[in-house]
Amino acid sequence: MVRIWVNGTFDIIHRGHIELLNYASTYGIVRVGIDTDERVKQFKGDSRPINSLEEREYLMGNIKSVDSVVSFGSDEELEERIREWQPEYIIIGSDYKHKMVIGRHLVNDVIFFDRIEGYSSTEKMNKMR
Repeated sequence: MVRIWVNGTFDIIHRGHIELLNYASTYGIVRVGIDTDERVKQFKGDSRPINSLEEREYLMGNIKSVDSVVSFGSDEELEERIREWQPEYIIIGSDYKHKMVIGRHLVNDVIFFDRIEGYSSTEKMNKMR
């Protein structure tokens, strides 16, 4: 079976995340890498994450299109998790088309999923404020 890698913060799960994960599962077995709380704070600020790593792992692990979940706290650890899983593909949001994709050299290809407009954890948090 083909191994697929998807990673992200997945702080507030929304339809865009589910669509991405469902899409990834059409290619094969999906492992999701989730940023640790410290890493989320580093990139998104002190008010994040809303949900702890434990909660995010639990939620992600109970989505039917996800086969397994791991966490990582640095770029090096992310690369090591990808190397351990040995995926054929990384599937990531299309907003990364012109950005560095960690682990790209470890897979056959990176597949970009077109983001669904109106679905963003940051946008949802801004609305709640």
